[in-house]
Amino acid sequence: MARVLTACRVRVPAHAEAEYLATLRELAGFASARGQRIWVFRNARDPRLFLEFSESATEMSHRAQASRLPEELKLEKKLQALATYAPDAWDLWTDVALAAEAEA
Repeated sequence: MARVLTACRVRVPAHAEAEYLATLRELAGFASARGQRIWVFRNARDPRLFLEFSESATEMSHRAQASRLPEELKLEKKLQALATYAPDAWDLWTDVALAAEAEA
């Protein structure tokens, strides 16, 4: 199964962290209902730096591309206001099947 991923570096000010995580949690609920996944990781050395991973089955169903409900769009706008996303945050990465290479 092919998968598509974004890996976003996100800087979140301390005063916005709780709201950022709550907003991302709510957005992850919408994503999960569509078969998408969202993960977030904190940098061990820099507690204000996070990595947000979003995964879907196809480019067109991915969070960065898909048509979404107005509630989801509102949550995405809120995230953009709470945190600073790296310029390349929404680059799509496509799964590479290593098993197929081993057979060749």
